[in-house]
Amino acid sequence: MFTHDSDKVIIVEGLTDKKQIKKVITDDVEIICTNGTFAVERFDELLETYDLDNKDVYILVDEDQSGMKLRKQLARELPHAEHIYVSSEYREVATTPEQILATALLSKCISVNPIFLV
Repeated sequence: MFTHDSDKVIIVEGLTDKKQIKKVITDDVEIICTNGTFAVERFDELLETYDLDNKDVYILVDEDQSGMKLRKQLARELPHAEHIYVSSEYREVATTPEQILATALLSKCISVNPIFLV
């Protein structure tokens, strides 16, 4: 079985969200894409594969109806997870400016490239 060594996991909706986050972080963080859906079977697989009960888990989803629904479902299944929010002004993680995203991630002690903090 493939093991994931990072102690931090960020759960996002899509691949474009993951790419946007990867641009700004320097921390060793596993980023998991849900592809915007929540299926119990898939979640159970993620829970086991990534050992989510024993990791620092962060939920970072879009500020739209589907993102808020996903956040609520994930919060129910992962009550220890911390939430990172993007402004409803940007609506999507993928379209949030790197500087804003870096500040939000840094607020949860996730290391970011300092060029995005200017």
